[in-house]
Amino acid sequence: MDLLLLVNPTARSGTARRIAAHAARMLRERGVVTTVVVGGDADGSRALVREALSSGADAVAVCGGDGTVRLAIEQMAGSGIPLGIIPAGTGNDVAACLGIPHRDAAAAVSAIVDGTTRHIDLGVVTSTPAGTDRVSRTLYASVLACGFDARVNDRANRMRWPKGSARYTLAILREFLTLRATRFTLDLELPDGTWERREEELLMATVANGPTYGGGIPICPVADVGDGLLDVVLIRPMTRVRLLRLLPRLYAGRHLDAPEVRMTRVRSVRVSAEGQRAYADGDIAGELPVTVTAMPRAVEVFVAT
Repeated sequence: MDLLLLVNPTARSGTARRIAAHAARMLRERGVVTTVVVGGDADGSRALVREALSSGADAVAVCGGDGTVRLAIEQMAGSGIPLGIIPAGTGNDVAACLGIPHRDAAAAVSAIVDGTTRHIDLGVVTSTPAGTDRVSRTLYASVLACGFDARVNDRANRMRWPKGSARYTLAILREFLTLRATRFTLDLELPDGTWERREEELLMATVANGPTYGGGIPICPVADVGDGLLDVVLIRPMTRVRLLRLLPRLYAGRHLDAPEVRMTRVRSVRVSAEGQRAYADGDIAGELPVTVTAMPRAVEVFVAT
């Protein structure tokens, strides 16, 4: 196997370089011809992946977090070239849903060398930036967040301490102090092709392809990255006391039956709200409104056995 390993040098405060070097040694010991490249920025990383695809690489692997994975899948969707993940970021939710453990480079290498591959769905986010007629397009593998959880993501991205998933927990507590609902309009395309409109005050609206975000928070524990659909999870307004009681259930993945929570499977959804923006796999996907559409079996990935 001829593999290109793309490294995000800033992931986990630079420790991704060390993790990638360790993984590359193990890959070569297992007979995998491994070329390590370091992405300088998002555009540079995309160009490196495109170059690998055009040069005939058998596979591409990334060493970084969900943002690095997202950059790779944007170039690899529909290519027929499998993607490996060596998790070395803050959240690592895409790797987790594929059975690849965090902080275990040996297990990630084993998934590439000894594991199997499967095709997974992606979410496609389209929007038109304000003041332009240009259509922006973003792909993601795990979760798109709007409302409270998007503000949490925004705050977490600005924080330099603590590291890992604890950063999201602290960001949740900080945003909790300014808890507020937002008026959303959602146009849902249901699995049977019919449409439904909902207009309501919400704390948050997420569009899940995978089950977790924020470093393992199971916002939609029943989500399946291979079912060809997206799962819209809406959380209605509640008091701070009630939300505090709900949070442990959310972290345990037992919140979907709460009266304030509603989940709907869709083919696509248009999400609108004044002055809000969406985050996809931890990165800004655009100002609302955005349209999110399921792209079934979009990319091939290595999974742990």
